Amino acid sequence: MTSFNLTATTASKISSALTKLRHQMGAPAVGMVLTLVVVSDEAGQYDAVRAATDAAREHPSRILVVIRRDAREGDRLDAELRVGESSPGEVVILRLYGELTKHADSVLSPLLLTDTPVVVWWPADGPSAPAKDPVGHLATRRIVDARTAHDGAKVIASRWAGYVPGDTDLAWTRLTPWRSLLAAAFDLPVGPVTGGIVEATAGHPSACLLASWLSDKLGADIAVGESEGPGLTAVRLTLAKGGELSLVRGDARLATLSRPGQPDRNVALARRTESELLAEELRRLDPDEIYAGALKNLAGQ
Repeated sequence: MTSFNLTATTASKISSALTKLRHQMGAPAVGMVLTLVVVSDEAGQYDAVRAATDAAREHPSRILVVIRRDAREGDRLDAELRVGESSPGEVVILRLYGELTKHADSVLSPLLLTDTPVVVWWPADGPSAPAKDPVGHLATRRIVDARTAHDGAKVIASRWAGYVPGDTDLAWTRLTPWRSLLAAAFDLPVGPVTGGIVEATAGHPSACLLASWLSDKLGADIAVGESEGPGLTAVRLTLAKGGELSLVRGDARLATLSRPGQPDRNVALARRTESELLAEELRRLDPDEIYAGALKNLAGQ
């Protein structure tokens, strides 16, 4: 990998440096399929860049990392550029000082790949209305994560108020294997569901979303209950014909699926890394209508 640092620079100089580095490495930009903007702070940027780079192995990208530094300093833009065979696409870490901290969108605009989608990801402290954020306004997809908030359940319940098609939350992405297994559990007729409960650690935003999705799809009242965790641990659905359909995860890898009249079955239900969650979201760049429905139902709309 080749890296290059620019101090007190401009977007045009960064673009020129990227072109020069690509030519040196023999790595053309035409292979990149999107621009991924990561809005982070200095403390979280290492983990965020690692997750974004891992996700880019499946989706070669220009990764632009925005770090707002001290707004009281003079206006300055510093950049660290990374291009290389071990890093698919390009990574540009932008550190903004002074008034530039308020105008990250103006810094980013000249660096976006032309004619490709733009995705913005806030690993922590995402805005309540991502599409209204100046950086989020540049994107076709906007990714936040309610789990990083102090009260994730409260945050996810408020998402509908600022929702715009193209928004999503990694609290929802974490539910993909749960939703797939639960949907498959109804392949064999079990009859109507009269109620149920989703169990997770207190304030877990994914539990609220899963309960909302199940309630909407099953037409039954699905509550949220507390467990010792870690994270989401169980879904228990009460059946009108008697008995219970349940999916219980006892550790971070396996779960047990139970249905009346059927032997219990162990199923893989591993907790996934941040890079795996991000890669899943980058596979689909169209609006997630099912997520929107779960949010709307959670908001009581």
